[in-house]
Amino acid sequence: MKRSKLIFFVLCLFITLASISAISATMNCIIISDPTGSDPNGAAAGSMSFEENMFQSTFVMSTQHQISVLSGGESVKEDLRLRMVCDALANIQNGGSASSAASIANSYSGMRMIVGGPNIGIAVGGSFDAYLIVEEDDGSYSVSYYGGGLAVIPPGKKGAIFHIRDSPGSGGGAAGARKAIATEIAKELRDGYPATKIMGTVFKMVATQTGEVYGGGANNLYCGITTGDMFTPDELNQKGFNMADEYSKVCPKCGWSIAFPSAETYDVCPFCQVPLQTIYAYEALESTLTVSDNNANVFVYGSDEQGLASTTTLVVQSEVQKSGYSSTKIASAINKAINNGIIVGVNYVEAKDININKNAKSVGVYFTSLPNERSSPPWNLPINTFVLNILGAIQTVIGIVIVILVIFRGRLLKSFQNRSR
Repeated sequence: MKRSKLIFFVLCLFITLASISAISATMNCIIISDPTGSDPNGAAAGSMSFEENMFQSTFVMSTQHQISVLSGGESVKEDLRLRMVCDALANIQNGGSASSAASIANSYSGMRMIVGGPNIGIAVGGSFDAYLIVEEDDGSYSVSYYGGGLAVIPPGKKGAIFHIRDSPGSGGGAAGARKAIATEIAKELRDGYPATKIMGTVFKMVATQTGEVYGGGANNLYCGITTGDMFTPDELNQKGFNMADEYSKVCPKCGWSIAFPSAETYDVCPFCQVPLQTIYAYEALESTLTVSDNNANVFVYGSDEQGLASTTTLVVQSEVQKSGYSSTKIASAINKAINNGIIVGVNYVEAKDININKNAKSVGVYFTSLPNERSSPPWNLPINTFVLNILGAIQTVIGIVIVILVIFRGRLLKSFQNRSR
């Protein structure tokens, strides 16, 4: 990250922090199921809250370093969290480890920080109630509680750090479920599940067994995928989306989907007439993070047309499910959608406009916006331009003849009658 970009990031973070309250996300988790990088779903980080959500300001991801910094805790001065996060980012920028970055939290009373990524391991520092799940040399997993100070999982190890404070909720809140959730993480790591799938399990268990029910969100650290504002509140100082609630309905055949509350009026797919499946928020989170042949990660460039990214994503994912990662077929599917008016405001694309990364299961689509606020490109007729020019010239000549006949019709009729006598 260049110095100018870091300064810009810090300024944006400061503005956000200055405008919100001191309540912070209290569930933080980083999971690494594959430190080698061969699995694009092998590292994930996530955060939830039980009050006003601060996901936007306490959850930082760096795609350059493939790390996340999750901060929290209570402080009289909100700028202390800002300083702590910036110190951690600077530490990593200068080659520091997860341990050295997380230990910075010990200098800030009442604060905590979890730092992690597939290349630097995972560490938690400051004031916390966390479990460390670590793969042992014999392939088994240990589940150990740590309460404050510093706890570390070294680089190259499979494992996770799961933190949750006591909060209002069923079953005694977080205290009654903390170890059970950590144990489930260990079981799924042992059984070979990817980090993104395990993160979905964490969100489900936390939302249904504790008072931590609001998103929040999560990141896929290898691929740089984030749930973004899927579950965060529309306005600051509001609660996020309840991760145990219904989020959308989806067609199992074509992939068409619609979010709640609009989904309440649909029972079958309008295209396939197939019954729709209800997707809960924790399922939507897992699906968004996990890249696969059936769930391509789609990036759209070149246009800010409203709805373009979401519509293009549906078209690309549907085509990938049918034909795989073919730039030619994906371009054809997009152009068909443009012809049908499903995608508007952009020109046709070619295979060279489709960038595919099969390892990350990602597809980049580069659009060109149409000029003069056009909604659709000109027709692509299978006729040579020279032929059209000739036809245009003939049409012009015929038009001139018709005009002459109209103007001189009286003389022409009289001349014709005289010749007929």
